[in-house]
Amino acid sequence: MDIVLEIGTKNYADDLLVIKKSLSHMESLVGGYNGYVLSKPSSQFGWTFFKLVFKPNLQNGIEEKFSDMIQKYPSSDHAQKFANFINDFFISKGCNIKTKISD
Repeated sequence: MDIVLEIGTKNYADDLLVIKKSLSHMESLVGGYNGYVLSKPSSQFGWTFFKLVFKPNLQNGIEEKFSDMIQKYPSSDHAQKFANFINDFFISKGCNIKTKISD
């Protein structure tokens, strides 16, 4: 199952650059190249929202390499644990974003 995250930011240009650099680094770590797709952004109320779709090669690589860290997140839903891990990963790289699983 491909996980789709909706990301909200108040500083789209800067956060997008950090997200792309962070995902590129993650792709290098897990050997999952061209592993994500970003949607076109839309803006509302001072926030910019866009979707981040993980392709199976990158998602599976992250889940395998960081399984011990992902499992520590408090949730019974595996997709939510993955989303929380990715959110914290981006925040650790300097992004000021909010994420949620997109339906």
